[in-house]
Amino acid sequence: MSVSSKTSGITSSKWFKPVAIAVAALVAMLLVVLLAKWLRSMTGVQDFVTSYPGHSELPAATPTGLPAWLGWQHFLNMFFLVLIIRSGWQVRTTTRSAASWTRNNKGFIKTKNPPTKISLELWFHLTLDALWVLNGIVFIVLLFATGQWLRIVPTSWDVFPNALSAALQYASLNWPTENGWINYNSLQLLTYFAVVFIAAPLSLLTGLRTSPAWPKKAPTLNKFFPMELARKIHYPVMIFFVLFIIVHVTLVLTTGALRNLNHMFAANDGDSWLGFGFFAAAILVIVAAWFLARPLFLRPIASLMGKVSR
Repeated sequence: MSVSSKTSGITSSKWFKPVAIAVAALVAMLLVVLLAKWLRSMTGVQDFVTSYPGHSELPAATPTGLPAWLGWQHFLNMFFLVLIIRSGWQVRTTTRSAASWTRNNKGFIKTKNPPTKISLELWFHLTLDALWVLNGIVFIVLLFATGQWLRIVPTSWDVFPNALSAALQYASLNWPTENGWINYNSLQLLTYFAVVFIAAPLSLLTGLRTSPAWPKKAPTLNKFFPMELARKIHYPVMIFFVLFIIVHVTLVLTTGALRNLNHMFAANDGDSWLGFGFFAAAILVIVAAWFLARPLFLRPIASLMGKVSR
């Protein structure tokens, strides 16, 4: 067998699995759509959708509209989350780091034991985590201080049948009416609640457990929350965030892009291009940060907080 034949065979084998997964996913999506359309043709299901149109009534104290601070928070969360996913994947897949980093034990944080040497990729990931957590604390404080929490925290039990109705409407490609400026549909509400109050804390807790910051001399705590369990949870949570970003961006762009982007970035309910302009600028910043997050640029920054070595 010639070298070219061997290369062709390896290449074909390499692409077979992802292509097969993509085809299977498309077939599964088609079956879901057909099943949803069949269900919606049934009288009982039609009555259910009429009784539960896809959104719950909000409490009277719920503020109308989205404030400007939420636009900044949305950008910062998007910025940190994308880079955290990138750096986390690098930590998981890098076999030989370009450099190592050791914390300066003479600064604000001092410990009795010498600092642990970690890879430059892990330092970047943990630094982004810390900034994301700080931004998250600001977000939570503002969320409850302004009453915006009422928009993403379930306050009545009918949110669940309404979420099922919204899911059925999405699946049948006859999507529920969007009015995010006033009220998210129940499926959105539960998803945002899961992202903010379940996935983010899980990501933080499991990431902390696998980091050098976790106390090593705590046998009872480590037995209750072993490293293996944290790793089994941390990676699926990352996959959840990736899927959330894909679905979220797709729905934003396909359910009235200009209006949705104005909600998210420009704090208004209009159809101008202002929100799109802010969104485009945010994407440029994130893309630039993605390509600049390399050892050449990370080493000088990391050296400000500790010692960088090969």
